[in-house]
Amino acid sequence: MKTLIVFVLLMWAVAAHAHKPSDSYLSLDTSQPQIHGQWDIALRDLDYAIGLDSNGDSAITWGEVRTQQSAIAAYTLARLHIEASGVGCVTEVTEHLVDHHSDGTYAVLRFTVNCPRPADALDVRYGLFFDLDPQHRGLLNFTNSGGTRTAVFSPDRPTQRLDLATLSPWRSVLDFWRDGVWHIWTGYDHILFLLTLLMPAVLRRDAGHWHVVPQFRPALIETLKIVTAFTLAHSITLSLAALGTVHLPSRLVESGIAASVVCAALNNTYPVFHQSRWLVGFGFGLLHGFGFASVLADPGLPTGSLLLALVGFNTGVEAGQLAIVGSFLPLAYVVRRSWFYQRFTLVVASSLIAVLAAVWFVERALDLRLLSS
Repeated sequence: MKTLIVFVLLMWAVAAHAHKPSDSYLSLDTSQPQIHGQWDIALRDLDYAIGLDSNGDSAITWGEVRTQQSAIAAYTLARLHIEASGVGCVTEVTEHLVDHHSDGTYAVLRFTVNCPRPADALDVRYGLFFDLDPQHRGLLNFTNSGGTRTAVFSPDRPTQRLDLATLSPWRSVLDFWRDGVWHIWTGYDHILFLLTLLMPAVLRRDAGHWHVVPQFRPALIETLKIVTAFTLAHSITLSLAALGTVHLPSRLVESGIAASVVCAALNNTYPVFHQSRWLVGFGFGLLHGFGFASVLADPGLPTGSLLLALVGFNTGVEAGQLAIVGSFLPLAYVVRRSWFYQRFTLVVASSLIAVLAAVWFVERALDLRLLSS
């Protein structure tokens, strides 16, 4: 019982701080004698770090960005170190631009990297925003002599060694597998939707009342139906969106995901789909797949690298999801007979989740800041 109380309170605490993780997109190309790079960084993140909105009107203009180009270059390049054979290289910005990604406008820095001697490998150390946002990730697209390698920088993996002789595709798959696990564990709206949908799996609805399932088997079967439907659905749209086949506006997707949490939570307090929740999981899973896709769609990876990244990322999401469900179901089954589970968890907690998700919906649909930091 105490364990479940801690679990619910923990879920509530992390959910109250849910926000969309930030990513930057770093490209390095060593195909030419001189290394060329491009770094796409969200203006909202730069504004939080160094302050771009000089007139405080909550809108960052090109003029405001242009007056801060030196500060942007100094701040970002101080957090990117490239070494060849243990000797530091000199990085110099050659051009400032802006570009639009699925989640907003990004500053684009084009730069050159001059290393004092030829090398068999480059060591890249990345530290952008890690001191401000531990959830920030840097997605690297590295090109050398026609080959491509992708990688993900994070606070626990800030350095990557890039071998110039061979570019192992499996390193890219492993990097994005880890990122997929991280993405589902920090995607609190995805977790809340799935767990809220699974809460009644250890119960059955009869004559307008919830009753406990007598054995673990029916709870397991119900869980497998919901998880399989959700997984299949978000895998379909994740693949379609990552490959550029289908695109939906980020605000629409994120608002829809918040609405899906509201619907799943309200369905626990006012059951409508108590025998076909797998259909709810499949329907809203299609929307959640678009939410996962921005990680892969925005870096502009070449097709071969994108497919490897997609395989690694999607299997990572499934592994992280399996770990969450595998922890939740046995615990819920053990306490399913208790007042705490049938009243507090299923009714009170679901109602609180519905209210919280409704606030997310308003924030995302109207681009407001009510709870999210």
